[in-house]
Amino acid sequence: MTTPNIDWARAGQDPRFLELVAKKRKFLFSLMAFSVVFYFLLPLGAAYAPGLWATKIFGVVNFGLLFAISQFVVAWSIAFIYTRRANREFDAASEALKRDLLAQAAQRA
Repeated sequence: MTTPNIDWARAGQDPRFLELVAKKRKFLFSLMAFSVVFYFLLPLGAAYAPGLWATKIFGVVNFGLLFAISQFVVAWSIAFIYTRRANREFDAASEALKRDLLAQAAQRA
C-alpha cells in the first residue's frame, strides 16, 4: 500500500488545523501559567512568609510541607487534565483532519 502524497502547505493553512493549533496553544499556555505560578509560590512563600510556612498543622507536619507535597498533586492533576482533554477533543479533531487530508490526497492521485 502506498502512502498518498499530502499537500502539507495546504494542510497547514486549513482553517480546522489553525483552529486546533490555537485551541491547543491556549489550553497549554493556561496550564503552564498555572503550574509555573503554583511552583514559584513555594520558594516565594518560604522566603517572604516563613511564619505561614512554619505553621504547624499536626505533629511535625507544617503548612510548608503540605504545600510542597501539593506540588506533586498539582503536577499529576495537570497531566490528567491535559490527557483527558487531548483524548476527548484534540485527538478527535486531528484524526478527522487526517482522514480528510488522506481522502483529498487519494483523490488527487
